[in-house]
Amino acid sequence: MALWDVYYTVTNLDDAVRLLREHKEKARIMAGGTDLIVEMQNKARTPAALIDVTRVAGLDEIRLGHDGLIHIGPMVTHAQAAASPLLQEQALPLAQACWGVGAPALRNRGTIVGNLVTASPANDTITALQALRARLLLRSVRGDRTISIADYYTGVRRTVMEPDEMVVDLLFAPLTANQRGVYLKLGLRRVLAIAVTNVAIVVKLDERQNVICARIALGSVAPTIIRASEAETALKGAPLDAGRIAEAARLAAQAARPIDDVRGSAWFRTEEVSALVQRGLEAILAGNPRLGLPEPDAMVKLWGKAKRSPKLRGPMIAHHADGDEPIQCVVNGESVSVQGANGKTLLRMLRDDLGLTGAKPGCEEGECGACTIWLDGMATLSCLTPAPRAHGASITTVEGLGKDGAPSGNSDLHPVQQAFIDEDAVQCGYCTPGFVMSAAKLLEEMPHPTREQIKTALSGNLCRCTGYYKIIRAVEKAAEKR
Repeated sequence: MALWDVYYTVTNLDDAVRLLREHKEKARIMAGGTDLIVEMQNKARTPAALIDVTRVAGLDEIRLGHDGLIHIGPMVTHAQAAASPLLQEQALPLAQACWGVGAPALRNRGTIVGNLVTASPANDTITALQALRARLLLRSVRGDRTISIADYYTGVRRTVMEPDEMVVDLLFAPLTANQRGVYLKLGLRRVLAIAVTNVAIVVKLDERQNVICARIALGSVAPTIIRASEAETALKGAPLDAGRIAEAARLAAQAARPIDDVRGSAWFRTEEVSALVQRGLEAILAGNPRLGLPEPDAMVKLWGKAKRSPKLRGPMIAHHADGDEPIQCVVNGESVSVQGANGKTLLRMLRDDLGLTGAKPGCEEGECGACTIWLDGMATLSCLTPAPRAHGASITTVEGLGKDGAPSGNSDLHPVQQAFIDEDAVQCGYCTPGFVMSAAKLLEEMPHPTREQIKTALSGNLCRCTGYYKIIRAVEKAAEKR
């Protein structure tokens, strides 16, 4: 059964907003799709039309504008933002929040603006942007309007955005030399975890290190992201010290209004608000607000040598689920034209229409990594990628990996594939293709990774047989041979 009726690929914003006016509540913008595809597969959302804006030039830019503000386009992914020197230097809480989203392949698809539009109070980036006092620029055929992020949300997964509007810009002032910021998150595991609680803090200091003002935003403890105003006030007028930090943490916990759910009790969330606020303020006081965030050059992205630029030009393309418009792309070095896949995910197209069964359906929610492929040179989860998104794109699956990555000689295997054989890094084998694709992309990006970088690269790939030790050793061996 098709997940949507028609999939539009637009190359300019005018077409996008025109289609939104035409379809209204029946349409959704497709950017990363990491939330939307899951919602559609679970029938939580049933839009008839998807409007893909991934090929609109300029939407994936992070820039410091002439107005002195940082501007983030609606196609900027979490991976881009986390690795942005500009954001790491002048909007650290946002970079930290983006680094905490999912795992590498998920960060390569998911967008910051998509995170905002989903409007869950547990989403990472909303809390950071609340502390940074961000604003959103909304566009429709009726014109543009700018709204503060504090006024954008009206409840759980509810916003003031009209059905014919889309977010075209996210803007906020960079942190100044006398401002310090930090973001902290508590999840039930290190990666691929929705926040039990998260906190973002920005403080401004005078020349004597007295706190001029403070902003403390709390996530996953109320229907929307909230500010701990009494805690903010308690910090003003004096330097940070142990006593003032403890008092601010106590007052922040009082501001929380959490509920019990599957990730944690209200009591636990309240306790964690206090702990995270205290930890964040202590990190600022100690001059260590990065809290282990990797530098941009050391950050594992699984981009390889890929360039983040739209590849498709020309007029709008409409792929109807029941139509004959083919999806034309390059798969493992060969041009293909696929009909009948317009209403599917890329994973289903690869398996059902092209017979490439290396990418596996596991969770089909972006949490296991068994479906990892390369889309335009980046590690991507094919279960969360619409098949029409592949139109005009280049795809590599595990079946084609050795063609481009094999060393000279008689073997057609990629060094990672050979290392998995040599190290017996396979048990049931179901997850193996995803691990191999992530590892091969890591070695393209970082020929000699550290063990911690290997773990990060594989953090989105789950092995239920617990074969991680040999898998990590196989990647190390492949790196040694390279």
